[in-house]
Amino acid sequence: MPRRKKNKQAIDKDLNKKYKKITRLKGMQDVSFNEYKYWDLVITKATDLAKIYGFQKIQTPVLENLELYNKSSGPTSDVVTKEMYSFVDKNGEKIALRPEATPGLVRAYIENGMFNMSQPIKMFWLGPIFRHDKPQLGRYRESYQFDLEIFNEFDAVADFLIILIAYKFFCELQIKVQIQINSIGCSECRGEYIAKLTEFYKTKNKKSQLCNNCKKKLVKNPLRLLDCKEEKCIKLYENIPQIVDYLCDDCKNHFVNVLEYLDELDVNYILNPHLVRGLDYYNRTVFEILPVDTGADENKISLGGGGRYDNLVQYMGGRSAPACGMAIGIERTILAALRRVRPWPAR
Repeated sequence: MPRRKKNKQAIDKDLNKKYKKITRLKGMQDVSFNEYKYWDLVITKATDLAKIYGFQKIQTPVLENLELYNKSSGPTSDVVTKEMYSFVDKNGEKIALRPEATPGLVRAYIENGMFNMSQPIKMFWLGPIFRHDKPQLGRYRESYQFDLEIFNEFDAVADFLIILIAYKFFCELQIKVQIQINSIGCSECRGEYIAKLTEFYKTKNKKSQLCNNCKKKLVKNPLRLLDCKEEKCIKLYENIPQIVDYLCDDCKNHFVNVLEYLDELDVNYILNPHLVRGLDYYNRTVFEILPVDTGADENKISLGGGGRYDNLVQYMGGRSAPACGMAIGIERTILAALRRVRPWPAR
């Protein structure tokens, strides 16, 4: 019996299946020829500034041991619990795609014996990070960052230098920014504050008004409640205790010195008593960089941020080495510049 011929619709269906167009993954992006000139300009400005201030370039692997981020970023952080890409490889090792640069740079500092070099170590880094976040304006699942890190410098001048370079970077790109800054103290003075914070949320039935995630954080890591973006949690901030009121003398003096340095060079900043950053390793100075004079949606996008992490190197198995650093988002910087500058600033 002769085989029945396929009709045109069936043939087209087979062809479409065979030659199905494969598109990029959700939250990923292509950088075209016309766009890359902006990337080139931003990256050049960043690297030039870093070199002027004595920072040296370093590169680390995209793939790292999963435990590196579980240990450094904190098991209750959003990066670890919600956003990290991780898998088990063919050898049974637990691997993670780099969700941030700092832990890998700390590992490199320890593993490569940089504590034997002339201190402090000042390094800069450029590369992609990966987070399974909700894609939206200026936020991708693969994005590029520019990082500055200073190792083995306890003085407040290191915090100031990191912030100053970030501020100059945006000024040179004609992007008006504001630095939001706070101090979250050290492990000693933070303990008293966390007790007061926990007490605050347990009075007048405030705990029941928290989102489900924050209810868990109240037990595991109360400081993380200040990092929540849920509107109903933000409303509770009005009368919340401020951590600067609980700083020990050393932390208070350190913070005052940072602010005095910023005042001396007219760096535009405001105190944000609710700023804690979303990672467990920070102590003392924390800051974020926000665009100003923009629409409501864009104002919510942080262009960068960072802070001090004096205990992380030792916690990760190295010698005690106080440190601080920051990261700036390349895509967000380009977006902010294109919305403000016509024409694009010259090199």
